[in-house]
Amino acid sequence: MRLLLMALMLTAATAGWSQEKKVEFKPEIHGTVRAKYECQTEEGESRFEVRNARISITGKVVDAVSYKAEIDLSDEGNIKMLDAYTRLTPVENLNFTIGQFRVPFTIDAHRSPHQQYFANRSFIAKQVGNVRDVGASLGYKFKGKMPVVLEGGFFNGSGLTDQKNYWTKKINFSAKAQFYLPQGFNVTLSTQKISPSDNTVMMYDAGTYWHSNGWHIEAEYLFKHYNNNAFSDVHSFDGFVNYDIKTKSKKSFIKKVSPLARYDYMSDHSDGTSTNDDGTFNVTDYKRHRVTAGVTLSLATPFVSDIRINFEKYFYRDGAIVKPSEKDKIVVEFMTRF
Repeated sequence: MRLLLMALMLTAATAGWSQEKKVEFKPEIHGTVRAKYECQTEEGESRFEVRNARISITGKVVDAVSYKAEIDLSDEGNIKMLDAYTRLTPVENLNFTIGQFRVPFTIDAHRSPHQQYFANRSFIAKQVGNVRDVGASLGYKFKGKMPVVLEGGFFNGSGLTDQKNYWTKKINFSAKAQFYLPQGFNVTLSTQKISPSDNTVMMYDAGTYWHSNGWHIEAEYLFKHYNNNAFSDVHSFDGFVNYDIKTKSKKSFIKKVSPLARYDYMSDHSDGTSTNDDGTFNVTDYKRHRVTAGVTLSLATPFVSDIRINFEKYFYRDGAIVKPSEKDKIVVEFMTRF
């Protein structure tokens, strides 16, 4: 009888613990869908596109161990595995991450699609500083009146698809420091080394923004240097202003209206994937300026359901080869985050 009672008590305790753990460490499923209509004003051509259809699973297995797995079912029509990592938090404010994820670098390139202010990403976020890789990073947050977040890590340099047979003697790294100053100011400094082909590329980025009283004003500059004169140095800039106007009526379908404008620039750029016989890189993105203006209608906040209406005007250098989807256009995008 005593053994039976102990067995029943143990069973009840185990069941209660399992139920508590199930609730506390239940995985969370999130997703982002971005569908848009674009019309090129000069050609008169238009299209519909599903830009993103992302699904992610996040959660914890114990307090100190979390995870994330994210896949995009339609990244411009392609299926891509994006994030797949485990994160350890042995003590408060310190974390270690290993797996596949966006490297700690820049401000704008680090934004998820639902956090973007414009329908299309800046040149820094899309062409020049957009890097996801496989590796490990360490991060620490200093709390206080002026919090500081430090992140750094080492990565393969192989990107997301070339992992199984990829071995290297090179060290690719990325480091980022974020300084959260009073009155809504932020200063972010970062650097990154990558090794496309047999050459080394160093990138340096400095950015700042002010976020307060409905305003978000941001500016970012990125400098990219190619070793062995493989390509000319690249300069890229992104600056924009956004102002949120909340609707007064609680019954209004639209919760917030945000007029916004951006200027961004990029000199001739190479991603290092196409080389000549002498080891130099070919141009993959030609020098251009772009002015974007528009308005965002937020149906739920923050960054949950937006209608983004943008007009983009491009200015290319002489002799530039213009890609089909990078011309003057009107963009109407519907973004939903769940």
